[in-house]
Amino acid sequence: MRILHTMIRVGNLERSIAFYTEVLGMKLLRRQDYPEGRFTLAFIGYCEESEGAVLELTHNWDTPAYELGNGFGHVALGVDDAYATCALIKERGGKVTREAGPMKHGTTVIAFVEDPDGYKIELIQTGTL
Repeated sequence: MRILHTMIRVGNLERSIAFYTEVLGMKLLRRQDYPEGRFTLAFIGYCEESEGAVLELTHNWDTPAYELGNGFGHVALGVDDAYATCALIKERGGKVTREAGPMKHGTTVIAFVEDPDGYKIELIQTGTL
């Protein structure tokens, strides 16, 4: 068994695809409209779905926004250099909500950014990617 994807609902699909592809550097892997159900699914990631986990962006055509709720935490991305990645994300118009630095009560360097719908993305400096 393996993780296939994490699904998040988004209010504006084009804006979300732009954020994940242009700001975070992912690729749009596939996209499918379901007119009878009035929704679109878009799968994005750093690799093909057969090679690793990806994100599924679900856009319900009649729902312009969602409340995030308190159950969802974040999506985590491994990065070589969290400081440089934060600078690049800001340069590309992304929102950094917690600058890179050691995590509280630990030494792992992390940062947080936010996508256009308010979902948190944690950057974890691995230095091994």
